[in-house]
This record gives sequence, C-alpha cells and structure tokens, in this order.
Amino acid sequence: MSRSMRALAILGLAVAVTGCSVLGGGDKKEKLAYVERPAELIYNQAVDRMDQGDWKRANLFFQEVERQHPFSKWARRSMLMSAYASYRSTDYDESIATAQRFIGLHPGNDSTPYAYYLIAINYYDQIYDVGRDQATTVNAENALQQVVRRYPDSDYARDARLKLELTHDHLAGKEMSIGRYYLKENQQLAAIGRFKNVIKNYETTSQTEEALHRLVESYVSLGIINEAKLVGSVLGYNYPDSEWYEDSYKLLSNYGVDLNEEVAKPRDRGYWSRLKERIL
Repeated sequence: MSRSMRALAILGLAVAVTGCSVLGGGDKKEKLAYVERPAELIYNQAVDRMDQGDWKRANLFFQEVERQHPFSKWARRSMLMSAYASYRSTDYDESIATAQRFIGLHPGNDSTPYAYYLIAINYYDQIYDVGRDQATTVNAENALQQVVRRYPDSDYARDARLKLELTHDHLAGKEMSIGRYYLKENQQLAAIGRFKNVIKNYETTSQTEEALHRLVESYVSLGIINEAKLVGSVLGYNYPDSEWYEDSYKLLSNYGVDLNEEVAKPRDRGYWSRLKERIL
C-alpha cells in the first residue's frame, strides 16, 4: 500500500481510535525550515512520522505541503491529515480550526463528513466532569448533532449517536448538580426549574429517576403535597424498581400518600403521558 493510501486509511479508521488522547500540549509552535521539495515527497515524510506516532512532527510536514504547494491535490489531503494529527497531539483548537477550514474550502469533498466528525470528537474529548463549566460539552453536543443530521447513514453518525448519549448525561448531570445546590439552599423554585429541565430535555439519561424524586422533595418542602404525589406517581409508573421511587414513597407516606395505590389505579391509555406533560 502506498504512503498516500495508507494515510487515507488512517482517516477511515479514525472512529475506532478516537477517545484515546490525553489532555496536554501547550508547546511553542514550530515551523520547518523552507526547503523546496515535491509535494508528494513532503507528504510521504509526514506519513512516515505518523507511522512512528510522532504526531506533532507529522503535522509540520503536512502544513509544509500546503505552504509549498497550496493548489495541489496533496495540499487538500494534507489539510485534513493535519487536522487529524493535531487532534492526536491534543492540539484541539488547531485541529478544529483546520477541519473548519477544510469544510469551507471543500464542502462537497468525499472527506468532508470526516471533517465534521473530527470537529465533534475534538470537543467530545474535552468534556470535563459535571462540576465544571459545560460550554465544551454544549459544543460537543452541537457538533455531534450536526454529524447525525448531515450524514445520518454514515459510520460517523452511528458513532456520534453513541457519544451523544454520554454528552447528554453530562449536561443532565450538570443540571442536577445545580438543582441539588438550590434545594440545599432552600431555593426550591430555582431547583424545580433545573429538575424539570432534566426530565424534559434529557429524559433518556440516567439522571431522570433522581430528577423526578428531587421534584417530589421540592414540592414537599413547599407544602404542595398534591403536586408531589403526581410527580411521585410518574416516577413509580416509569421506574417501579428504582431506589429513587422507594425514597419518594417513604417521603410521601409521611403525609398519608400511598404511591403504590396511586400507580395501581385504573387509568385510560393516555393518562400517564398527559400527567407527565402537566408536571412539566
């Protein structure tokens, strides 16, 4: 296999290797001394560096292809390879900027779907814990959704959908963290808004059960027992074996409410959907 074909194959396998990088970088930007050479020769030197795992040096050679031969087919290939090499060396900002430039210059290229995906995984790999600002998580969500929307049947979209699940769980976790803080500070109305947002926008995440229970807690602390009962019923109907439902059941039993009895009452088919809309 030629070096150029080998480099393109690396891009094709990128879905399998993403998520392996570690935060780092911050080195001063290097530049190669200008020595005029054929585009293919410089490109192959870059591929050799990639084969050795020397991502930063490979990136310099890919950039050199663009500098010396900006209108060649090698420059187009090098631009995307440079974005990938930047990603592997955890220079996320550089990788995103280069991938965006590729999209702007070559919107109809066969490799453009990968450029969109590369932007998304650059953001995705920077997702932090829920205790920190989630601006990068929001950027990851938006970029992953764009991959799914533009290329729904691609391998990139399939992987993006999986990554979106974790991204949504992070965002929901951040909402829960803020909601719990408000609840602890007796700011129930602010807490209720956060918990409702989790149920409305992140229903499929692991945070939903707790969000429903915290709503029960919030309403009970405000003395709105009937509203707490309705929320507890939704929790019991959807998650009957949940520990959070058990906690809600015990809490409301102190106020003479039997949630098991409420859940077991005969209802028409659309009752629970209407009840969920009501509590939101």
